[in-house]
Amino acid sequence: MRRNAGPTHLVFFIPEDWYVCSHRLPLVRAAAAEGWRVSVVTRVQDHAGPIRDAGAEVVPVGLRRGFQDPWSDGKGLAELVRIYRRLRPDLLHQVTPKSVLYGSAAAALAGRPPVVNALAGLGYLYTATGPRARLARPAVTLALKAVLGSRRSWLIVQNEEDAGFFRDTLAVDPARISLIPGAGVDARAFAPPAAPAPGPVRFVLPARMLVEKGVAEFVEAAGMVRAEHPATEFLLAGKSDPENPSGLTAARLGAWHEQGVVTWLGHVADMPGLLASCHAAVLPTYREGFPKALLEAAAAGLPLVASDVAGCRPICRPGRNGLLVAPRDVPGLAGAMSRLAADPGLRRSLGEGSRALVLEEFTEDRIAALTLDLYRAVLDEGGAGA
Repeated sequence: MRRNAGPTHLVFFIPEDWYVCSHRLPLVRAAAAEGWRVSVVTRVQDHAGPIRDAGAEVVPVGLRRGFQDPWSDGKGLAELVRIYRRLRPDLLHQVTPKSVLYGSAAAALAGRPPVVNALAGLGYLYTATGPRARLARPAVTLALKAVLGSRRSWLIVQNEEDAGFFRDTLAVDPARISLIPGAGVDARAFAPPAAPAPGPVRFVLPARMLVEKGVAEFVEAAGMVRAEHPATEFLLAGKSDPENPSGLTAARLGAWHEQGVVTWLGHVADMPGLLASCHAAVLPTYREGFPKALLEAAAAGLPLVASDVAGCRPICRPGRNGLLVAPRDVPGLAGAMSRLAADPGLRRSLGEGSRALVLEEFTEDRIAALTLDLYRAVLDEGGAGA
């Protein structure tokens, strides 16, 4: 039976408040509009206000994203257990590998509510080739296998390849895996401008400035394109992320900026405005779950250039709204951008295809509805028993 007699209590555990706002706020708002009690457990920095405005209680937690030293992580886990015991959730929704591992352990110690775990791929640990990632990967894989195999656990993935990985490699029951493509996008806020942006053709890479987003490849390809199309402009729109092991330093980004081939904008508060001033969006990533940056660009009516990887294929579809290139293929990336730079008719037709695709499949209202349906199914099946 449910743990609380009042409204269904949904608790999110998402390590960073900025990520709540960038990816999960529409879902928080939708659950609150359903009459559910919603709490968000997160490390509070600068974004508590919008979360409260969406109808949720904000519960600060000290546990940081990324795997820290055992002492800090142990203290964070103990704090999380205390929070879960106090909140007594009817349903937990946990995001990111660390949240899944630590949150599931805390849930087990706090009374075992049903848990929905959302994994948009496995991030740095599974894309990096360095010794730190290689050493940690087997232990994390084993822990995830144990956690996701629980009878009280359900899993959201964002693409078919990830679904296959969890099913075949981690032996997760297929009946407990739901494919929900990304977080959706506000198609009202991100909309095509009335007329194409004037001036030189502008390409934008909108992402956190991480190695695996293909930023270095974008910079190198930009130099090749400018040799053929000198007026073309290339923008990097995203902040550096020093807490991420693969984060590019501000010094390196600044050096690229000073060379004059690309312009590094840092964090951009008005992404709809920026996208309206651009002619194409590029994401030469090594691996994605389902990139919201491409969703926003597509909603804004931009043609896309993206890596031919699992998470990008559903939103960047050759012949309809974009061009796919092999990851790390700098000449291929330059060729795709040159093709768009030279052909305004192609940019227009692919941009129209982007907007139509978003309206058909990827609005935030549709994604929120799919997720709420999953919550109800989990409560029906998992709300009783232990």
